[in-house]
Amino acid sequence: MFCVPGVCGCCGPLRPRYKRLVDNIFPEDPKDGLSKSDMEKLTFYAVSAPEKLDRIGAYLAERLSRDVVRHRYGYVVIAMEALDQLLMACHSQSIKPFVESFLHMVAKLLESREPDLQVLGTNSFVKFANIEEDTPSYHRRYDFFVSQFSAMCHSTHEDPETRTRIRVAGIKGLQGVVRKTVNDELQAIIWEPQHMDKLIPSMLFNMQDAEDLDRYLKHENPASLAESCFRELLGRAAYGNMNNAVRPVLVHLDNHRLWEPNEFAVSCFRIIMYSIQAQHSHHVIQQVLGHLDTHNKNTPRMRAGIVQVLLETVAIAAKGSVGPTVLEVFNTLLKHLRMSVDFELGENSRRNSGASVSSSGRVKESEERIVQNAIIQTIGFFGGNLPDYQRAEVMMFIMGKVPVYGTPCHTLDTVKIGHQGTKRIQAMLLSSLIMVTSGFKSKTMVAALPAPFLDPLFSISLMEDCELRQLVLEILLNIIDRHDNRAKLRGIRIIPNVAALKIKREKISKQDVGFMKKHGQQLYRHIYLGCKEEDNGHKNFELLFTTLAVLTIELANEEVVVDLIRLALALQDMSLANEENMPMVIRCGIMALVAAYLNFLSQMIANPAFCQHVSKVIEMRNLEAPYLLPEHIFREKCPLPNCLEKEDRSLYFQTVDLAECLVAPGYNAERLSIPYVPQVTDEDRLTRRKSLVDTISLQVDFPSDSLPDKSLLAEEITFETLKKAIDTTGLEEQEKEKRRQVMEKFQKAPFEEIAAHCESKANMLHDRLAQIFELTIRPPPSPSGVVSISAGHAQHQSVPVYEMKFPDLCVY
Repeated sequence: MFCVPGVCGCCGPLRPRYKRLVDNIFPEDPKDGLSKSDMEKLTFYAVSAPEKLDRIGAYLAERLSRDVVRHRYGYVVIAMEALDQLLMACHSQSIKPFVESFLHMVAKLLESREPDLQVLGTNSFVKFANIEEDTPSYHRRYDFFVSQFSAMCHSTHEDPETRTRIRVAGIKGLQGVVRKTVNDELQAIIWEPQHMDKLIPSMLFNMQDAEDLDRYLKHENPASLAESCFRELLGRAAYGNMNNAVRPVLVHLDNHRLWEPNEFAVSCFRIIMYSIQAQHSHHVIQQVLGHLDTHNKNTPRMRAGIVQVLLETVAIAAKGSVGPTVLEVFNTLLKHLRMSVDFELGENSRRNSGASVSSSGRVKESEERIVQNAIIQTIGFFGGNLPDYQRAEVMMFIMGKVPVYGTPCHTLDTVKIGHQGTKRIQAMLLSSLIMVTSGFKSKTMVAALPAPFLDPLFSISLMEDCELRQLVLEILLNIIDRHDNRAKLRGIRIIPNVAALKIKREKISKQDVGFMKKHGQQLYRHIYLGCKEEDNGHKNFELLFTTLAVLTIELANEEVVVDLIRLALALQDMSLANEENMPMVIRCGIMALVAAYLNFLSQMIANPAFCQHVSKVIEMRNLEAPYLLPEHIFREKCPLPNCLEKEDRSLYFQTVDLAECLVAPGYNAERLSIPYVPQVTDEDRLTRRKSLVDTISLQVDFPSDSLPDKSLLAEEITFETLKKAIDTTGLEEQEKEKRRQVMEKFQKAPFEEIAAHCESKANMLHDRLAQIFELTIRPPPSPSGVVSISAGHAQHQSVPVYEMKFPDLCVY
């Protein structure tokens, strides 16, 4: 009778102790919560016998699965609380099997459709993620958790508060995955594309959905939490993982059409650039450049959005290390600049060929301008933030891309885009050069303005476009003005007291003296030729005056001062002679420029006699010819004279008087008596100061029948012509005077001017010989037809026999 109770009484003790300890922590009523005393016993047992941890975990997982299925969520909460306490208390090798049971239970909770259970499982996972394990795990994977937490980040629950809780839990879960894996070398698989394609978009989705903050007073803000997680992830990215981290960002921006408008895209890449390590910046720039290449045919606004993002990235990267991508950035941007011009010109040609102009065509043209302006800003801003040694290389690189006559330009093919497209590209590249050269300070002009940079820049300054000439002068001023004196000059005017401007200057160095000896004549020539262009406006004369003034401040020694005075007097003589029939407003503008500059120069060299002569001429002009002063001629509706009287010597600066004023140590006043004559180069004879496309179109062979008859060109022989031919009394005197001028020029003129003159003669001889050879090797006309090149197209024209011209020896 007593054995039955004994047998029945020993059934409970037959259960394993760990099960009894686990069962004891669950109260009869789940509302009572976890039994603390029983939990302490279970914890002590687990710590004392760590080999039992895996069994404790398995049994807890079994009970939790059963409670989840039966919807006994109170016991589920107790089970997870017990698991959390066991995880925090036990640190040993035997915890590995227990972790597997723990992750299995967390997965069960995340798979449920109950938001409370999902949040509960996420919180437990976050606690686990914060535990630093002594040894790495060789077989543990987190693929499921990445997928599940990413899905929670995109929750679309009907209740806004519940939706927010689920999204916050998902972001925290992803943050836990990141913390658990990125520092574990055995978990590098987290950086693989299949995981990054889930992690990154989930964070960006919540950062993008930054709604009203008032609703997040009770709960955490998903946007700020996602941004924090995003920064943490990028901060842990190693060198080889940058591409996998940035590519999903670009894809997300594409899928959600966030390039237009691009405020969110810009903010994303700011976060990226400030979060990653500085030495990895060039990876991001390369990714954005590649993305721009991928979308080179998309809408202009999208391309402009990508370029503006690139501007932000290079602006931040330029402050640190940009690696080897400097020239790659400029090369890609220049390529897209050309493509944008092509798109715009193609749209214009289609519009012009149509009967009507559609509003969509005008919109697309303006949008292409947005792309072009964004590219220019990026080029200029990036170049302007580079150190001086890299900026000089960038200046050379950009100038090498500007289409200029006489220089090869392989990147930008200007034949297809025509004159308008070439002009647009020139203007845009020069505008970007202005931004790059802004603030550029070089110790020597030789380093700042080497010949490969200076020659094409001056070639552009001779083109018949006032905008291009202005841009060239702006670039020169940025480079030459090393002491920021330009702002003090404030336009073209008669400055009453130059000393009050407090101009900063230093003694000219030997290197700069050598630069002016080598390139001074070139500078003077282009200023001289730039003054007489008929489309010059107030802005052009203002820049010309500022250029002369800055040259005087930065690069003028005694020899250069004399050359600049000769240049000013030559400009005055050119305006008076008017051999090229310039408009009166241009002639008066040149006179005003000379007056403003000589007034400035006289005070800079501090020569009282020179100042007195200049002031006297300016006073006379104020009384009798105010239109020869800048304060009057550049006003609107300034009255102009019918002609300029050469006889009124008091209105003009006299060479003899200025030479007498310069009789002082250091100045070679005798050189003022030699008139300045600009050297003639190939550009003047071939281009005639045309643009690239105009120059090419001028080089055509005309058919022989289009030329006038030689008999019409022959001079008519009369009694007067015979009388002049016999009378040779004046020829000998003219020849003597000519020889005297040549000898005087070779004795007093600077070597550079003599060398330039001889070089121009040699070039002229070469051109004449080339013309003769071209005529001798040209095939004779034939009745079957001749081939002529007109505007680049071959044309066959038949010549009748009775119109052919035969040599005298062939006619009998």
